[in-house]
Amino acid sequence: MSANAEPLVLCNPPRWYATYTAPRHEKSVLMHLQRRDVETFLPLYSSTRMWNGRRAVVQMPLFPGYLFVRISTEHRLRVLEVPGVLSIVSSQGRLVPVPEGEVEALRCALSIRKFEPHPLLSRGRRVHIKNGPLRGLEGIILRQTHQLRMVVSVDCIKQSFAVELEASDLESEAIPLRA
Repeated sequence: MSANAEPLVLCNPPRWYATYTAPRHEKSVLMHLQRRDVETFLPLYSSTRMWNGRRAVVQMPLFPGYLFVRISTEHRLRVLEVPGVLSIVSSQGRLVPVPEGEVEALRCALSIRKFEPHPLLSRGRRVHIKNGPLRGLEGIILRQTHQLRMVVSVDCIKQSFAVELEASDLESEAIPLRA
């Protein structure tokens, strides 16, 4: 670089975006992106699977077919050129950023809570999480056996995950009474 050259100034600050991958290519896309120095996040959960009569605990993508990248819009081609990347989630030709703080909240919560994928729900009681690493996010309450479960949806990719929460983590007026 010459002494007179000006540093490259990006027009748009880096933001988190959901990247759609070919089926079962999330981990290979993650490795390619990391080699290109792209900040990435692939939420994983532990799942027990049977292979050849043996149990194995494997790390599976929480949102099959998706991972998150933190880029400025000028660097979208760096992501789109990676083998296995199909697209970056967009609407009407514009990249749709993941709402600020959601990726960091998910990253923090994955380290201390048990998660599993869940089908996207359109009905149910919506509540606001007031405590813990998911504070500020909204979700839908589920009841399974005797546990209070919360389904949190990532709207831009139409994916959800279930997490076990304490009743005290939720806004008090949103907790249904037991029958």
